[in-house]
Amino acid sequence: MPHDDAKLVSLNCGDCPIRHRAVCARCETDELEELERIKYYRSFEAGQTVIWAGDQMDFVASVVSGIATLTQTLEDGRTQMVGLLLPSDFVGRPGRSRAAYNVIATTDILMCCFRRKPFEDMMEHTPHIAQRLLQMTLDELDAAREWMLLLGRKTAREKIASLLSIVARRNASIQMRASERDMTFDLPLTREAMADYLGLTLETVSRQMSALKRDGVIELQGKRHVRVPDMDRLLLEAGDDSDGGFII
Repeated sequence: MPHDDAKLVSLNCGDCPIRHRAVCARCETDELEELERIKYYRSFEAGQTVIWAGDQMDFVASVVSGIATLTQTLEDGRTQMVGLLLPSDFVGRPGRSRAAYNVIATTDILMCCFRRKPFEDMMEHTPHIAQRLLQMTLDELDAAREWMLLLGRKTAREKIASLLSIVARRNASIQMRASERDMTFDLPLTREAMADYLGLTLETVSRQMSALKRDGVIELQGKRHVRVPDMDRLLLEAGDDSDGGFII
């Protein structure tokens, strides 16, 4: 179940920043009204556990704002970060009653939650939701395959550049603007979290961030505010082509 300290909040669908990307993106007015009856919002503070692997999961959800991590723990206690949940990403799987991974808030996050059983029932007679969820699932599969390449074959510099490009493009998408040559965004991950996710040491992350800054690939204001003067160059550093790369 969600963390006991999670806070209930309220948000109007018309003001939702992920409306155009979420599982409800293609819903008609009557479908949105039906979703409204089964939804609720919850906020979690950075560091809080949204749900533990193996727990009964009575909801599915979309991340409205903030970032969470998906982690898996082995029997001997070793923990591996296996995914990031960015704004508009979907949490949970219809048809599965228990969580497959730990979901932990990396930053303060807001989630739009739907009671699982009514959501599953609604999918049976609402093609717009089922089709959108299928599309999101296939995009997630493509991203997972690309991430396998990143972890298995890319250099430390390419890994850092790849993560920066993913965050930059997702930020542009949420703000409903096309990816531009010059992009600015706030990096929501600490360098420690970046190291865990990329399989690098903290020292390597810091060294590579400094190198990218020194070479003019990125500009930093403080530790989190990032400007990319030339996205094509960042994608080149990431080992991606200029017209695609990661599916986000």
